[in-house]
Formats: sequence, C-alpha cells, structure tokens
Amino acid sequence: MAQSHIAIIADVHANIWALDAVLKDIRQRGIQTIINLGDSLYGPLAPEETAERILSEHLLNIQGNEDRILFEESASPSLTVLFVRDVLPAKYLQWLRSLATSAVLDDLFACHGTPHSDETYLLENPSAQGSSLKSSQQITALLGPIPQCFILCAHSHLPRTVLLPDGRLIINPGSVGLSAYQDDLPFPHKMETGSPHARYALLSRDAESYSVSHLLIPYNWQQAAETARKNGRADWAMWLEEGRA
Repeated sequence: MAQSHIAIIADVHANIWALDAVLKDIRQRGIQTIINLGDSLYGPLAPEETAERILSEHLLNIQGNEDRILFEESASPSLTVLFVRDVLPAKYLQWLRSLATSAVLDDLFACHGTPHSDETYLLENPSAQGSSLKSSQQITALLGPIPQCFILCAHSHLPRTVLLPDGRLIINPGSVGLSAYQDDLPFPHKMETGSPHARYALLSRDAESYSVSHLLIPYNWQQAAETARKNGRADWAMWLEEGRA
C-alpha cells in the first residue's frame, strides 16, 4: 500500500474566507481526497458562496445537525436559520437534504456527531466552563461495533485525536469556520479553541504506519466577523475574532 493522504474538514458554517484558505493549503500539499463532516452552510456569513465552492470541489460530504435544521420545519426558527433560508437558493437546501449522515471509505468511518446522533458529542463532556474528554468507556459505548479502525467525527469544533484501548483511532479535525461558540442544548455550554484560525486535519497512512496532523490556517477573520455583525450576530463576530466564547 502506497502512502495515502486524506484531508478532513468540518463545521465550515458558511465561512467562505476560512474555507478558501483551507482549500488553498490542501491544494498546495497536493492532497486529492477531502472528507467534509458537515455543518457546511449554517451561519450569518456567506452560505451561497460557500455552497458553490464546496460543490465545485471533489469532496466526500456528509450532513451535520445544523445542515439538517435548515431544511426541517421548525415552530420557531432562529434568526440565522431564517437568514440562510432567505439568501440560499432552494437547490442548495435540496443538496443538503440529499446528503447521507455517515460514510465509509475503506478503513474510515465518518460521521458528524456519533454514528447514531448528529447532535451528540462523541469525545467531549460539555459544560458552562468548557469541556472535558470523555472516558474511553463512554466513547466506546457511543461508537458501538463500528469495525473501521479510523473514526472521523466533528460537531464540537475542538480538534482532538483519541486512541481507544481496542486500537481504533478517532479524529476530530476542529472547525474550519467557527473557532468558538455558545449553545443552549442540551444545556448551556461553550466550546473554545483560543484562537481564530481555521482548522483541519491531515491523515497520512501506508501499510505499516499512520500519522495525524492538526493544522491551524490564518485567514481574514476580521472580514468574517464584520459580515456576522452586519447580519445581526455580534456574538458570532466575537467568536470569530477571538476563538473564545
């Protein structure tokens, strides 16, 4: 087996500036295979331009929870959901609806949250102060009998690589487009990376070994933050500029 390289991206959140910077870095490294773990277009930024860029690339895309809420009926959709629905052509909502919630690529299994829930963190126990790493027993229970040796997940926006006692390796690439956030579900909590950089992961492997790199990519986060402010989300602007919530 010749050495192969796979770029893993996730949680773009309509941030075209971060996505372009990450894709440029991936191209400069000569990487052909890119897996996108979802939550691509939800955000008060540039959802249509982000959709166009993603579909112009040859990516393996799966659906995230905040992709799903864009096309699901809701009694009280958020201002950001309404913004995205207003500016995004229907064909892109149909594309989001068509995406699978998980994918298998040889010895890799990809999902957004866990294999059974796009809203559950696989690796983190969230809290109002931040998050802690779940025990191997908790993670194994959430995974179930997934046979692939590499598990790709997202949702928390926190880059991590975790090796389970059974030998399976879990990779969360972090977020391309949103380096911190606060959420009220399932209870109030926050996730912070501590810097505004775009993030993705690189998995390299051959028949005998593998390596994982977590990459931080600078981009024009001031422009992204100003766009968020213009679209009524001063909180997103702070998260984008500081990587703190």
